[in-house]
Amino acid sequence: MEGYLVFEDGSVYKGETFGATGEAYGELIFNTSMTGYQEILYDPSYKGQIVVMTYPLIGNYGVNYEDVESAKIHLEGFVVREKSKIYSNWRATKPLDILLYEHGVIGIEDIDTREITIKLRDQGAMKGGIFTGKYSLKKMVEKVKNSPDIVGVDLVRHVIKEKPYLWCDRGKYKIIVLDCGVKYNILRLLAERDIKVLVMPATVPWEEIDKEKPDGILVSNGPGDPAAVPYIVKTLSNLIEKYPMFGICFGIQLIAQVLGGKTYKLKFGHHGANHPVKDIKTGKVYITVQNHGFCVDINTLKENEVEITHINLNDNTLEGIAHKKLPVFAVQFHPENAPGPLDAIYLFDRFKYMVEQKAGV
Repeated sequence: MEGYLVFEDGSVYKGETFGATGEAYGELIFNTSMTGYQEILYDPSYKGQIVVMTYPLIGNYGVNYEDVESAKIHLEGFVVREKSKIYSNWRATKPLDILLYEHGVIGIEDIDTREITIKLRDQGAMKGGIFTGKYSLKKMVEKVKNSPDIVGVDLVRHVIKEKPYLWCDRGKYKIIVLDCGVKYNILRLLAERDIKVLVMPATVPWEEIDKEKPDGILVSNGPGDPAAVPYIVKTLSNLIEKYPMFGICFGIQLIAQVLGGKTYKLKFGHHGANHPVKDIKTGKVYITVQNHGFCVDINTLKENEVEITHINLNDNTLEGIAHKKLPVFAVQFHPENAPGPLDAIYLFDRFKYMVEQKAGV
């Protein structure tokens, strides 16, 4: 069906829609990953966003039941240069367009994603909309301009489960994952390390977490503005001195706030599977998976309490911190990959070692 991708500045791109029909609104961002579109679709961190894939051909290996990273698709819309007309993979169970249709998500193709990527890099992320069918240009632009912004909005509540659940009921140590929009591979990698994994929603009172007496806490990734969820910062403030803590992506932004830091919005964010990050101590460079539109301001962290552990080599933004006295560390990138390189999986072993040290092993 004929459709349109519309920017808040009035720019309009005509294309062909697939998946669901109707209207979709969100912050337009681009992702530079060459593979892993299914994991991107299921990443809760994309709530409130329309994702533009820079790789020109998407959908060629279909989708399956094994590579999901959450219970449903969370992004608002999906933009590609070309949706593959066929799919071929021994694990595939259906084509991309059927998956989007089942989840009520609109996709659009025949769009010059190179031009859009340059536009977003130059001007920064902005609000956009996807429309199926015929609309007046004036009406579409007006609707996009009046659509919700993600700054100052709590999107976490829209992607988490209401009640705690056990992901893995066996293990030498019990880790509570504070769910802000957790990806399943974080849970899988913890379970592989002989860890009992209890997932608790980010809205739960800190006393409920404390009652469980975990051996450690992992603060997960999640969507939106980290400054819009003071209730999670309050929860972590009451727990950070009691338990070993590991933060991932949104998690570092929350832990940094507990330690007195502040966050800010990046011009167009980091979204992709090829971002170089340097470990300050070792000098080693890792290729990492990234998906965030906000970042911690290095200059707001207290040097006597917080150590900078990782830096992004593209723009020198903060990628990792560790507390100088407490067993607490966090990274801005995604060590669980899914999709992306495996370079940073060692951080899960570091977290387990920290838990063991706290337990006196």
